[in-house]
Amino acid sequence: MWSCPLNGTGGEDPLPCLHLQRALSALSLLYLLSGVPLGLGYNALLLLANLHDPGGMTMPDVYFANMAAAGLLLCALAPAQLLGPGAAGGAAWDPGSEVHVSLPVLFNVAALVALYSAALLGLDCYIERALPRTYMSSAYNTRHVCGFVWGGALLAGFSSLLFHICSHVAARLVECARMRDAAADDAIMLLVGYLVPGLAALYALALLARVRKEDTPLDRDAGRPDPSAYRLLVATVCAQFGLWTPHYLTLLGRTVLAARGKALDGHHVGTLVLAKDLSRFLAFASSAVVPLLYRHLDRNFPGKLRRLMKKLRRGHQSCSPDQAGVQPVTA
Repeated sequence: MWSCPLNGTGGEDPLPCLHLQRALSALSLLYLLSGVPLGLGYNALLLLANLHDPGGMTMPDVYFANMAAAGLLLCALAPAQLLGPGAAGGAAWDPGSEVHVSLPVLFNVAALVALYSAALLGLDCYIERALPRTYMSSAYNTRHVCGFVWGGALLAGFSSLLFHICSHVAARLVECARMRDAAADDAIMLLVGYLVPGLAALYALALLARVRKEDTPLDRDAGRPDPSAYRLLVATVCAQFGLWTPHYLTLLGRTVLAARGKALDGHHVGTLVLAKDLSRFLAFASSAVVPLLYRHLDRNFPGKLRRLMKKLRRGHQSCSPDQAGVQPVTA
């Protein structure tokens, strides 16, 4: 599972590393046993409750369904990523294998979808609050926006797949070595995957806070969003960016250290590896936290869930034999 990279070399005391290793292993097992099933269940319920009635979906519902799809992807990746090569072993974890390349690509895709969905949710909520009688932030437009988000996330992960394909062409090994730069990949993901949606989310929250303070005729409009929707928005944005920030801080640290070009001793390498493991665990935890927030803060979700259960029961009853049909009908 988690490995201690110090191993007592270089005169360093391995006990703090071993204690932290055991704590991370225990947290990983706890998340795999409880967080992953919880995330799979609630993300699936969120998707089914909204998609069974597409006409009743609002703009926030579309974004939360998009984040639920990213959460399902994270839950599927969590066992392989958190157990790690120390537990799985074998050729599948070789740096040139398909598994070693595809897991980080899918992880980055889920990260981009989750953070951009949260940032765009804030911007569209501001548009809906400031211009309540327009259709700029409608559910129809939001579906197309979410499609572009997934497409952009897949394109952002295309470079890693390109490096992997290029490494299998023996005649182009020199060109592949020139193309591949881990520090450049980290810098691009830090800029595109965190700074851009982070600034957008902060801007949206600032605009929403200013609109809420102003007493305008639009604030007295009957169709303005419910206060619980604002609490759900703030909680979702804070949870997403709060749980993903440590992961991107480790990318920033790796980028800065690579830019300096200095070799690191065993202590600093071990600290960076453990920080990366802990930040990745927090990022996976977001897949279970966000659907729980939606379950407890969205007032319409229990009604959607009840309608889904009624529809499933009606479908089950229609498939069962009709006992009343065998009785004779009298005039």
